[in-house]
Amino acid sequence: MHIQIINFNLSGITREQYEGGCDELAQAFADLPGLISKHWLADDDSNTYGGVYIWETEEAMHSYLGSDLFAGVRDNPAFANASSRDFEILEGPTRVTRGL
Repeated sequence: MHIQIINFNLSGITREQYEGGCDELAQAFADLPGLISKHWLADDDSNTYGGVYIWETEEAMHSYLGSDLFAGVRDNPAFANASSRDFEILEGPTRVTRGL
């Protein structure tokens, strides 16, 4: 498994507008090959939003990074200071602490 964390700041849109867009796009994310789950993030106090993606493989994550769906996130002018980081999962201790 592989973890990806994407963060950005909203620019020119409200949280309500952002949430409406999330609701519209949720199924497109659910349909991504190799995506186990996406957890949508919001921190109003720091104006930081994004998602934690749990991928079956690093390759599945890289396929997403090359997709039109990711380009829509990366190039969206309403998402300022966008960043994407990926992490390996330490399988042994993750299993002990009830991770996937």
